Amino acid sequence: MSTFLFEGIVFGPVKSRRLGNSLGINLLPEGKKICTFNCIYCECGWNSEDTSNLQWSSVDQVADQLREKIQELVSKRVAVDTITFAGNGEPTMHPMFPHITDRVIEIRNRFLPEAKIAVLSNATLIFKPDVRQALQKVDLNILKLDSAIESTCRLLNQPTGYFNLRNTIEQLKQFEGRCIIQTMFVRGQFNQQAFDNTTPAELQAWLQAIKEIAPSYVMIYTIARDTPAEQIQRISAEELKRIAALAQREGIHVIMAE
Repeated sequence: MSTFLFEGIVFGPVKSRRLGNSLGINLLPEGKKICTFNCIYCECGWNSEDTSNLQWSSVDQVADQLREKIQELVSKRVAVDTITFAGNGEPTMHPMFPHITDRVIEIRNRFLPEAKIAVLSNATLIFKPDVRQALQKVDLNILKLDSAIESTCRLLNQPTGYFNLRNTIEQLKQFEGRCIIQTMFVRGQFNQQAFDNTTPAELQAWLQAIKEIAPSYVMIYTIARDTPAEQIQRISAEELKRIAALAQREGIHVIMAE
């Protein structure tokens, strides 16, 4: 199916279902999808096979392009609700991610103080103290947990290296509530394996994990764009509302993007 890559380091702003008018920062090498997951539903497609000679943007390149773009938008009176680390893969993979985060915060504070800073992360690298500390500095650290059942995570997210779901949940608990959990609800079939993370067993395990992590809130959503794998079905708005109601009955704050 038709997927896409973001161009350049700074892109947008784009209208986000969850983050309003969002100015994006892509820290991944140009023209490649690089990630510690290879999610079957990712709008950016499958990971790039050639990962040799990766050219990472420098801290100054990111800062200069962001500053120029913000100044342009301010001069045109274009509203920006959120500055979002997103793009073509996992932003925390950038070897200078903590330093870039500090510079982005400085630029936001100077030129766009009302905007929030968000990071969309799959949480695979939060075991690194410097990554975890950087994530705790931003306004919205949005961390993925698509299932609390390991086999489902492995099918949906296709980890590219070492992955242990229980370890990830324990590391998420270390944020002590200063995080947002993001969950994609889907069903379908991949590699002749059926999946559905909305079943009673899935939801029971997910709710238990969310209660353990105790995030500030949870974002739930379903696919809205083309996916690299076929036979993936979106979840209806009614089903999302049912899941939200289940979570709310457990005292969990939920934001739903239909």
